[in-house]
Parts: sequence; structure tokens; C-alpha cells
Amino acid sequence: MRRKVVLSCTVCGSRNYATESNKNSNEERLEINKFCSTCNKHALHKETK
Repeated sequence: MRRKVVLSCTVCGSRNYATESNKNSNEERLEINKFCSTCNKHALHKETK
């Protein structure tokens, strides 16, 4: 099973990306370095509720 997650920028807080992750990995939240169009640079994006 897959679950939908939303990624938000840790610098500015904007929610930029929506993706899917495994439903079995509930312990850790997803963290990915992605480009933020609001900050105009690459920044760490974390999974939000």
C-alpha cells in the first residue's frame, strides 16, 4: 500500500510537493532535498500531516 504525503519547505514553510510513500514506514517522516520556488534554492523538505 502507498499513502499520499505533502512535503513542506523547512526554510519558508510553503507546501510545494505531493508524493507517495510506503504505508509501512510510519516511524520516520520523509525528508528530501528539493528545489523550493518560493526560496528560489534547494532546501530540505519534510513530510507534513
